[in-house]
Amino acid sequence: MKARSRRRISEDALRSLPAVGLLALVTSCAHLPIKSTFDPRASPIDPRDIVFEDAEIDRGRVQPEMLRPPSEAYLLGPGDVLEIEVSEIEDTLSRTYIMPDGLVYFNLAGGVRAEGLTTAELTLKLQEVLAADYAKPIVNVTLVEVKSRRYWILGRVYAPGIYPLRQPTSLLEAISMAGGLFAARFSGRTEELADLGNSVLIRDGKILPIDFVELVREGDTSQNVFLRHNDFIYLPSAQSSRVLLLGAVQKPQAVSFRDSLSLVEAMAYGAGPLAAASLTKVVILRGSIKDPQVAIVDFKAILTGKETDLALQPGDIIWVPKDIWDKPEEYVDLILQDAVRTIAINEGANSVGSDQETVITIPAGGG
Repeated sequence: MKARSRRRISEDALRSLPAVGLLALVTSCAHLPIKSTFDPRASPIDPRDIVFEDAEIDRGRVQPEMLRPPSEAYLLGPGDVLEIEVSEIEDTLSRTYIMPDGLVYFNLAGGVRAEGLTTAELTLKLQEVLAADYAKPIVNVTLVEVKSRRYWILGRVYAPGIYPLRQPTSLLEAISMAGGLFAARFSGRTEELADLGNSVLIRDGKILPIDFVELVREGDTSQNVFLRHNDFIYLPSAQSSRVLLLGAVQKPQAVSFRDSLSLVEAMAYGAGPLAAASLTKVVILRGSIKDPQVAIVDFKAILTGKETDLALQPGDIIWVPKDIWDKPEEYVDLILQDAVRTIAINEGANSVGSDQETVITIPAGGG
């Protein structure tokens, strides 16, 4: 039997194997001797290095309006706490909150829609409703606590989590309110623990063109944007030793990187590709979010022994597509966003620290 046929693994067989058996099989297959007869001097086939090309991504620049505090009036939303009173009418002062359905309940007014209104607009609406019970009522509405507007900040800060957006808040102010970046115990240098080159701000499902290196290290105020509702800030660890496996695989996950890790081994940890996966154009990303590099890999050729396995590095992102595509640069930004959301969801669940199952949704678009 020829060496190549001995090392051939059918794609269907790979998909049908359980994760543990698959890992053992593909790992052993990747190290079979290249000769048809046993030779004790033969060396295992070492994974080869990956050849990358620069990925051209144009996210534009920070727009001037992003650097100005929001000027529009605050719109009320579910969870916001209000104090409402009818002037000169005793015992009408009440603290209440806007219900999940957007209604607020006060006095004889019953349920009044408050979501999407300013406090001034809600005041007028309550006066109209209460006019049936009071003669020319004068209503006072005060916003006591903001809970419907928020932003996320996760990663290498001292107090990661969800923060209410009570007032105009810049990116640097958000980092400061989260306790600042982790500092190394001995040197005190924050860049040792926070990977500023891969830090991101996601808004409406898109990565904004923020240069965190310039912002944090150089104090470049042209990067200090004001936050919006549902903004998502993520400052990853510079000491991460994981490879992300995403896309059309059975179990997308972060794979721990120890001494070494190959592409076949990483795919095995994900229990193999889905039946609909396109294996001839698997994408591997490496480098920073600002300047990523991309490699297109024929994983099917590796499985069938036509190509040698590939050596990965910590921080690599593997993305298995479902469809055949022509221009990888069209997918790089989507892959990066998917990667950021995947990592951040895991860290978000850890930051909550609850025994109950936590579901965290990072907005992929819209408000």
